[in-house]
Amino acid sequence: MALQQAIGGRSALPLVPAQRIFHSLSASSLTRLAVKSRACRSEKRLCVSRAQAVANEVFTESGQYTAKDRVDILAEALPFIQRFQNKTVVVKYGGAAMKDPSLKDGVIKDLVLLSCVGLQPILVHGGGPEINSWLTRLGIEPKFKNGLRVTDAATMEVVEMVLVGKVNKSLVSLINRAGGQAVGLCGKDGKLLTARQVGGDLGYVGEITSVNIEVVKALVDGGVIPVIATVAADANGDAYNINADTAAGEIAASLGAEKLILMTDVPGVMRNPKDIDTLIKRATIKQVRGLVEEGVISGGMIPKVECCVRSLAQGVHAAHIIDGREPHSLLLEILTDEGAGTMITG
Repeated sequence: MALQQAIGGRSALPLVPAQRIFHSLSASSLTRLAVKSRACRSEKRLCVSRAQAVANEVFTESGQYTAKDRVDILAEALPFIQRFQNKTVVVKYGGAAMKDPSLKDGVIKDLVLLSCVGLQPILVHGGGPEINSWLTRLGIEPKFKNGLRVTDAATMEVVEMVLVGKVNKSLVSLINRAGGQAVGLCGKDGKLLTARQVGGDLGYVGEITSVNIEVVKALVDGGVIPVIATVAADANGDAYNINADTAAGEIAASLGAEKLILMTDVPGVMRNPKDIDTLIKRATIKQVRGLVEEGVISGGMIPKVECCVRSLAQGVHAAHIIDGREPHSLLLEILTDEGAGTMITG
């Protein structure tokens, strides 16, 4: 529980220890951590002692801890660091965590920290609010049908411009400034995602038909954090807008990822959406299907759960739905016993 409390769990206590540490990390300190991590991976072995040293440096730099505090936090985090060394974690990033500057800063530092201690994070993102803002500036009215963006040719040009040219490169820059090493991609690059039109009157909205993961593997093996914008192309080269949850799930499945993590604006799957105490922390595919039949899982949560189930059926070890509004929810989910949302397993 030490790290859970340190990062800032859902208790009534003030958000102290590690949450303040991660907000106060300097770019230079994270750069030193990243250098250690890349050297660690190049040796092709588990570097548990270095991981511990990296974590110890992070906590020591704050100057706000007693030795006992640091020992308790590291004691809880280290087994998770060991367990997930060289494991791939695909994170779908969106919602409030993408709009709030302080939350965005926390997510970026979480990703860099995870990379520094030997995990292999991959960031998949959308950018709905930014797209809407630019459409409005250009005099194009954003339109939706059943939760999906109606994407005519003019809208698709804006979607590609904003997602690939602006949002993606902004995230890459933030990760690099925080001391990580990131490369931005979209589904067109290296034929990463091939799509076809969904059909109906949604326009250039696509569904994924194939995934070529080689370019992502090459980046991950080189210690780089891939940042993927969800624009794909069909066999003729026409661009399509792809749902970010779906893209993250397909990429995770193709990689056989350890975890798929969907960052949302809700705490997870709850029996009563208004009562955090009804949060379901763990569920199997069978239990999730039962919750859908009962009507406990409904509305916009259904496609997210279906995405998780599909990825699990294709080889992902665990899928998580977490609250991106909670500071450092990524670290809470990966590096603590308590977690930060709902974990779904096979």
